[in-house]
Amino acid sequence: MAEHKIIGSGPLLDAQGCLREPGYAFRPPFDYAHDNIAAPKWRIKDWDYYLVSDAEYAVALTFSDLGYIGLVSAAVLDLRAATPTTTSELVLLPLGRMGLPTSSEEGDIDWHNKRCDVTFAHVAGGRRLSFAMRNFSDDADLEVELFLDEEPRDSMVIVTPWEEDPSAFYYNRKIVGMRARGGFRYGELFHEFDGSEALGLLDWGRGVWTYDNTWYWSAAMGYQEGRVVGFNLGYGFGDTTAASENMLFVDGVAHKLGRVTFEIPHADDGSPSYLEPWRILDDEGRLDLVFSPSFDRSDLIDVAHVVMSDQHQVFGTFAGSAVLDDGSILALENLRGFAEDVHNKY
Repeated sequence: MAEHKIIGSGPLLDAQGCLREPGYAFRPPFDYAHDNIAAPKWRIKDWDYYLVSDAEYAVALTFSDLGYIGLVSAAVLDLRAATPTTTSELVLLPLGRMGLPTSSEEGDIDWHNKRCDVTFAHVAGGRRLSFAMRNFSDDADLEVELFLDEEPRDSMVIVTPWEEDPSAFYYNRKIVGMRARGGFRYGELFHEFDGSEALGLLDWGRGVWTYDNTWYWSAAMGYQEGRVVGFNLGYGFGDTTAASENMLFVDGVAHKLGRVTFEIPHADDGSPSYLEPWRILDDEGRLDLVFSPSFDRSDLIDVAHVVMSDQHQVFGTFAGSAVLDDGSILALENLRGFAEDVHNKY
């Protein structure tokens, strides 16, 4: 099925607060503004999620204002030992006051409380991420200083409505494969990302969601035969009739895919077996991947049974093949990344 590529620009929403043009793009085409949203403030969901990794460690940083609750979260992932450590700080009733910018290309985050210090800033040549959380885990503090540059030419941008609610929408950009330098200190552990292997991604999301959603998302990035290769794959929420979010990236150039399916193995009782190999296929015969899991960064947040997030972000490696837009075959081997199954009520 043909997907709609957005070529226009201007406001994201019309005068009634509905999306003007669902579809996909390689750069952000529209202007996002809270003043144009028809829904109340407690339904607006804004977040920035960064992931930086090399062969040894990964760091994930989340800063989000979900309307009636905010989430400041960090994870340190020991990829060799398959050990994740995640801690989240909840902020009650932020209602848009946490200061997330309305653009993924400009505007900064500078937020502090007694436990956390967060600065995500656009600086000359790239992005600077500074994050500190006291008592991150076992009375040990976490400090992160990162610089991301060499932003690729193309990124994944998708504009998604919900059929059942015309005021609901998702405006999302994912930048995959930025060079990462810096490091983190976690208690007595210090790890440096030296820029020769470490890469980073940004998941920038803005919108108004319906209450109960499940999504499947996978991203990976690394060097394959001297080229920076990555992908973004996902589905599961909203009305994706106009477009999916599935793209391959080779040296910063996007190759658009159609629909994908995550074949997650299940146990005899029907529960997902997240640590067994997955298979990921598309509907056009262009993508065939086997995902070999290493560990499940699972996290359950349940606030009075009203706000709930049940996350299974499974890290591992991908192998297989993909057909690029010019018909050539891209072979993937031992490409590091994750695939996740997330159920949210918020």
